[in-house]
Amino acid sequence: MIKKVIILAEKWFGMEREDIQWFPTIDNDKCTNCQTCLKKCSHGVFENINGKVKVVKPFNCVVGCTGCDPLCPEGAISHPSKDYLVNLIKTRNIKNGCGCNCKWD
Repeated sequence: MIKKVIILAEKWFGMEREDIQWFPTIDNDKCTNCQTCLKKCSHGVFENINGKVKVVKPFNCVVGCTGCDPLCPEGAISHPSKDYLVNLIKTRNIKNGCGCNCKWD
């Protein structure tokens, strides 16, 4: 069994992660529970609950990532528009750096 190590980002450019509404939504009318999203995402956003794929840890989604969207064969996964992030940057007091104390911070 392979265990995934999940590190939740607490901040994104100085903003609390929970203040950023960036995560996938699943259209249950389109989803066939193929689990492609579950297999692709290494951040623990999705889980299989009683045979249905669900978004269980939305704030584990990497801000700006849409990697699972094009992989879904049914087109059942979507994220907010990238314009949402552009507007956040324009309207909030975004600090330079990501806030994680890395070399770019």
